[in-house]
Amino acid sequence: MTASPRPFLLGPNQYGKAEIRVLKTTRDGATHHVRDLNVSVALAGDMDAVHYDGSNAGVLPTDTAKNTVFAFARRHGIESPERFGIELARHFTTTQDSLHRARIRIEEYAWERTGDTGHSFVRAGRETRLAQVTCEGGDVEVLSGLTGMTVMNTTDSEFTGYVKDAYTTLPEDRDRILATAVTAWWRHRETNGAAPGPGWDDSYMAARTHLLDAFAGTYSLSLQQTLYRMGAHVLELGDGIDEIRLSLPNKHHFRLDLTPFDLSNEAAEGAVYFAADRPYGLIEATVLRAGAAALIPADLANL
Repeated sequence: MTASPRPFLLGPNQYGKAEIRVLKTTRDGATHHVRDLNVSVALAGDMDAVHYDGSNAGVLPTDTAKNTVFAFARRHGIESPERFGIELARHFTTTQDSLHRARIRIEEYAWERTGDTGHSFVRAGRETRLAQVTCEGGDVEVLSGLTGMTVMNTTDSEFTGYVKDAYTTLPEDRDRILATAVTAWWRHRETNGAAPGPGWDDSYMAARTHLLDAFAGTYSLSLQQTLYRMGAHVLELGDGIDEIRLSLPNKHHFRLDLTPFDLSNEAAEGAVYFAADRPYGLIEATVLRAGAAALIPADLANL
């Protein structure tokens, strides 16, 4: 008797362990070094049986994925988020026949030394470093990035000449504050997981510097223009970077009308602003090297 076909089919799926917090210390005499990561593992492969029939024969437990992260941190150390992600992704896809794809997503939190002991640290009030490594069929894709890098220009920014309709109340401003909290992902050229020339850490710091330099050095007519200049600067100077995805929320600062108090409030005089946290404009775009394909998901910043 032939079994009737399934009325509903399993679509794309993955499983894993999310937000594995691991901190690795390295001692160089009296000077200590810290890598503080939040690691999420997503695995995919031959998973029809577990979904249709509840058979776990091809399922690597998510608890094992967690233990693997801890063991690899001790056995191999954490040279960089990218290198650590590559080692984990290759391990899962080469040691388990049922697993064909592994995606490792990593956040790194920065610590800075304080005092003169070599082992005292303060949590750095800066952006969070990001990395994502995907291994499938032996191919490795590496994305690097950052989030929460808050920047501000107090002049050299304007917003004029925009479309106005019956609902427009925003006045044009030729000397405004431009502030945003940058989230950026950039894709390294396909090198099968090999580090860029300067190494992963130096490559990250260089891209970060290029973003900051372009933000500071652009006379902004719109946040979109600033976004494009930031992305183009990374591609122009970045070693082996083909694509960058930027998400820039506009942290609005509205210059107040103080005329009811018989006070002027012009930007050139040193003005007072209202810092509004919401709602906010959200500007997002991908900047590509000519001839490259856009491969970074448009909604990656929100995943």
